[in-house]
Formats: sequence, structure tokens, C-alpha cells
Amino acid sequence: MSKELLGALDALENDKGIAKETIIDALEAALTSAYKRNYNQAQNVEVSFDDKKGKVHVYAVKQVVEDVVDNRLECSLSDALQLNRGYELGDDIRFEVTPKNFGRIAAQTAKQVIMQRVREAERTIVYNKYSKYQDELMTGEVEREDNRFVYIDLGQVEAVMPRNDQMQNEEYRPQDRIKVYVNKVEDATKGPQIFVSRTAPGLLKRLFEEEVPEIYDGTVEIVSIAREAGDRAKVAVRSTNDDIDPVGTTVGPKGQRVQTIVNELGGENMDIVQWTDNPAEFISNSLNPSEVVDVVFDEENENACTVIVPDYQLSLAIGKKGQNARLAAKLTGYKIDIKSESEVSKDPSDTIDDYSSDEEF
Repeated sequence: MSKELLGALDALENDKGIAKETIIDALEAALTSAYKRNYNQAQNVEVSFDDKKGKVHVYAVKQVVEDVVDNRLECSLSDALQLNRGYELGDDIRFEVTPKNFGRIAAQTAKQVIMQRVREAERTIVYNKYSKYQDELMTGEVEREDNRFVYIDLGQVEAVMPRNDQMQNEEYRPQDRIKVYVNKVEDATKGPQIFVSRTAPGLLKRLFEEEVPEIYDGTVEIVSIAREAGDRAKVAVRSTNDDIDPVGTTVGPKGQRVQTIVNELGGENMDIVQWTDNPAEFISNSLNPSEVVDVVFDEENENACTVIVPDYQLSLAIGKKGQNARLAAKLTGYKIDIKSESEVSKDPSDTIDDYSSDEEF
């Protein structure tokens, strides 16, 4: 079987990308196990595989001692000196003990262990490949769905998308091709496990990088993202070039760039706002499309503020079910109280609504 075995090793290395040394190590371990089990021998056995000729040799390793207690493990000094005058007490001597029928017995056992090692090596290769894609965007094909996951074929591996990473306004049908964000890659016992998402803010960032060259090359930066997936998102951007308008560049001519992303996300509305290092101005921008009259910061809490808006803009500032204010708070990192001008004039301490950036959605 020497030629067949060598051919198989070459094929595994060429086709699977598994180093020949990895398979040889597995083979020697398998043959050692097979010999000990089938021949009821002591544990002092070494198996050597000749990767040039494809031959297997089994050796019993014995220690040179004065008085032999166990001849499976020990060799007398007198016997050792007959083999080589240079042996001394404590030396190890390797005696070849390869049985004539060992090939047939070993092959069956070796095959199982080798296949196991091959699977492990393949899993490692796949894990190393896909771990590089963590926090990146990938395109896959929907395979099926159950109560826990949507399963997506990414090529060499199947990814899973948990329920909380699925957009409520989307239906995932087999053979649909979708873009997903790689949240996490685990080296699990049964093989690499890849978790993907359609709701992660990172998905939105990568989509903008694909669609807007200025974001990809760093001329325009996405500073923060607040998102209620499938419904609405706010994206704060800034420019590293004073001559480039970050909002206009991100939105694109006639809104084409942002519309492409809206379409990819099933109609999720996008508010692109300009980031500024002036907190009051940034908070005002974040409440777009509402007008803001003033932003008053809390002296006792540096991360809290009161935003004053015109009476007729109050509902717009808060948004449907408080969504606009929630997203603004999450985008800016500030706890936001929203008041109308008339309410402030009546009682400055009367809070209409309170929105915090750490609210869970």
C-alpha cells in the first residue's frame, strides 16, 4: 500500500491544503495505537513512517539495565554490548518488531484516526480563513430556517443568523442572496461556527464603505451609528477635508448613495447628520429633521441635557413612539430631555420626555 498511501498524502496536500506532515503525524499516532491494541504490547512503542518509500516500521524501545525485570521494557547490558560496544546503562535501544500482518490490521484503525485528524485540520483551515472576516461584510445564500436560526451558505461554511439578528421587516427565503455582517467566529467542537447579523450597526457601516468611496478611503468618517433595524437609523459623519461636505457626500447626488443602502435594508429610513465637536450643535443635528431652539446642559450630570424645541416641532422632535429622540440619545451618548418653548416658559423644571443613550431597544 506504500504507493497508494503516498499518493493519498500528496492528494490531501494539493486538494485540501493539509500539510503532509500533519497527516504523517496522524498516521504514526494511529499505527502506534493499532499496534498496542492488537498485539497487547507495552507502551514503549514507536512507529516510524518513511515518507520516501511509504513503509511503516514498528520499534520497541528498551532501556539498558543491569538486571532485567521486564524484558518488554528492558535490555541487559550484556545483550546491549553484543549489539554495539558503545552502549551504557540507561541508554535506550530501538528494536524493530514490525509484525508481518501489521499492515492489514493497522490500515483499518489508521483510516479512522487519519480521517478524524483530516477533519480537524480542515476545520482549522476554515476557522483561520473565516476568523479574518469577523466584523466584515459577506454575501451568502439563504439555505433554510428553523426556530432559532436562518442558515446561510458562505461558501466553505454555513453561517447562522440568530433571531435577534434578523430584521423584522424581512422574510428570508431559500436561495435568496443577502449581505450579512460577521458578528463572531467560534472554533466549536463540531467545526467553525459563524454568527452573522442583519441588525448590527456594523452592517450599516460596511454598506456605506461599499457605496461611498470617500468613507472607504477615510476622507469622510462615520463617527457613530444609532439603529432600530428595519425601521430607522441615524448616522453621524464628519470630513477630514474642509472642502468636502460629509453629509452631502454620504447622501450622494439626488440621494442615490443612501437610497442604495435603504433598498438593501428593505426600506430602513436613514438620517445622515453632521458630527461636530460642539456638543450642543451635534445634539441639535442629531434630532433632525426637528428644529432646535436651544440645548441646556445639566450642571450636575455632564452627560445630560435639556433640548428646547418650538411647540409645533415637539412631536417631530420626539418622533413616533419616541423613536427620533431615542436614536438621537444613542447617537450622541447624551441623556436628552425634550421640552417645548411654551412648557419652558411655564415651568422650566417640568420635563416632557426623557431619553437616555443607554436605553435598550
